[in-house]
Amino acid sequence: MTYATDRLFEEVAYVAYHFHWSLDEILDLEHPIRRRFVDEIGRIDRRLAEEE
Repeated sequence: MTYATDRLFEEVAYVAYHFHWSLDEILDLEHPIRRRFVDEIGRIDRRLAEEE
C-alpha cells in the first residue's frame, strides 16, 4: 500500500513550515516518525492558541 501523495505533501509542508527543514531531511524520516512530528506540532499549535 502506498501513502497518498496529497497527504505526504501536506505532512512535508507542515513540518517544513514549522521547522524549516529541507525536503530531503523530511522525506528521509520514516513515516511513523514524520507523523509523530506532525502530531506534536499540532499539539503545540493548539496549546499556543488556547493561551492567547
